[in-house]
Amino acid sequence: MKLDEIKISRAIIESYKNKLLEALDSDVAIVGAGPAGMVCGYYLAKAGIKTVLFERKLSVGGGMWGGGIMFNEIVVQEKARAMLDEFGIRSRLYEKGYYVADSIEAVSTICSRAVKEGLKIFNLMSVEDVMVHNGKVGGLVLNWSAVEIAGLHVDPIVMRAKVVVDSTGHPAEVARIVEKKSGMRLRTRTGRVEGEKSMWAEAGESTIVGNSKEICPGLFSCGMCANAVFGAPRMGPVFGGMLLAGKKVAGVLLKKLG
Repeated sequence: MKLDEIKISRAIIESYKNKLLEALDSDVAIVGAGPAGMVCGYYLAKAGIKTVLFERKLSVGGGMWGGGIMFNEIVVQEKARAMLDEFGIRSRLYEKGYYVADSIEAVSTICSRAVKEGLKIFNLMSVEDVMVHNGKVGGLVLNWSAVEIAGLHVDPIVMRAKVVVDSTGHPAEVARIVEKKSGMRLRTRTGRVEGEKSMWAEAGESTIVGNSKEICPGLFSCGMCANAVFGAPRMGPVFGGMLLAGKKVAGVLLKKLG
């Protein structure tokens, strides 16, 4: 068979167009394809919730790819090891309570499992604003990351969601947009993003799951973003809390959305 370059281009354009059109009205929109965001999306999609995930970068996985200082191994503590087993990610006991896993295997496996369950991931797409109606976050304002990087004045598009999940990690980007532009108070001590504190792995891991919750009507924090919103410490290249936070938020949303 002779390959036709135009047919190849049409196949890409038409397929992507249909996928994007379908995503414009969803149950849950997750921002940030780090481990917490992808795990959250995995459980929601597996349960039949129409879920889309937007990632600014070319690759998914957030900081998990690089392990610690580009040594592509991650640590997961005992209480989260069962989640590695659930996803089929191999782990090895380092010493009591500490398990190590290959970060490349971890990211690629979580992503593959989530997509196969029905999660739609759009990479190279940035969130520049949120849609707020009657005091509730109800969608995202989207543009190509290339437009953002180039500083071009190109108008965005909008998608609607019943719930938005901020899983943007340290910057807590969606929460900061809401704080700056909506007039709504966040459910923090000051009503604003508190900002993450310095490294303390034990404290960071113990708070990340609890802080992954609804922070204003229609908006949830998840993963490291949650500790940034509520002013808890960062935890470094230990990822058990990230995985557990994604699962926790998915469970809360499953109850919320029925």
